[in-house]
Amino acid sequence: MAIILGEKPTNENEQEIIRAFMEVFISAGGMKLMEHSYIENSFVNTFEYQLTKNGMFYKSRVVWGGDYADNETGLEHNLHHLTNDFPDKNLTTKLRNEDIKSTKDYPYIINHSKKQFVDKQKCSSIHPLPLLTAEGNGRGGGDYRGTKTDLIGTWSRDVLSVEKEKPNDYKELICNFEE
Repeated sequence: MAIILGEKPTNENEQEIIRAFMEVFISAGGMKLMEHSYIENSFVNTFEYQLTKNGMFYKSRVVWGGDYADNETGLEHNLHHLTNDFPDKNLTTKLRNEDIKSTKDYPYIINHSKKQFVDKQKCSSIHPLPLLTAEGNGRGGGDYRGTKTDLIGTWSRDVLSVEKEKPNDYKELICNFEE
């Protein structure tokens, strides 16, 4: 489940705010992480487009919230399960009914928090966005178990965008994931 978070809490008594989320379309290949985490997958493209300048969530904090992720601090549930408390923030139906936009013209995933970028043109068939932002990977069936597992989740909760041009002052992260 792809989740857009609100601003970071200003003190430890506040919780992160789920601004919006999308559930994986059944038609997009499956709900498990590796059933939909590939280049040109309709669900990933639809979510990714929302991170472009034309989308609703340009430069937002992103989590690919797995059902096996750790519970949120001080709560009895993780982000995946907390989405049940916010049915009005589910964008799945609205975005699924739109024409699915291709993101081929947006080859760069930018991490503004870490000042890094990924060039999707250098990736194999596995899409880096779900893997870099995944929480709970390796705890259930259908998770990623291939190469570069140390990168899984390293961009979770960071501010991201998807761009047509790479930033000059950011460092490229090479993450050609292979199963």
